[in-house]
Amino acid sequence: MATEQTQKMVTVTAKAAEKIHEFMKEEAESPEYLRVYVQGGGCSGLSYGMGFEKAPEEDDIVMEENGVKLLIDSYSVDHLQGANVDYIESLMGSGFKINNPNVTKSCSCGSSFSTE
Repeated sequence: MATEQTQKMVTVTAKAAEKIHEFMKEEAESPEYLRVYVQGGGCSGLSYGMGFEKAPEEDDIVMEENGVKLLIDSYSVDHLQGANVDYIESLMGSGFKINNPNVTKSCSCGSSFSTE
């Protein structure tokens, strides 16, 4: 059964929340949740993923931040504790960026990381 989280494990900036809501409205299936997760891969061992979901899975932690309902699975919890989801717009491009205090090493391209 999914667990409701009241303590802030992952934060979402106002700009990121605005973009998440904008992208959710474009989805045909009307998702309610944003899943933020960590998966194995990349030259440093782990990489981030994000996607929309209609309902939580059994091992998910459910939280709400800046009006965004987040889902984090039990594997990703330890790697994402204290992380911040932001949306960056610059001359180099735009997109979501996860600022994670748990990262101990990342690859030179910035697409993968490792934690203790």
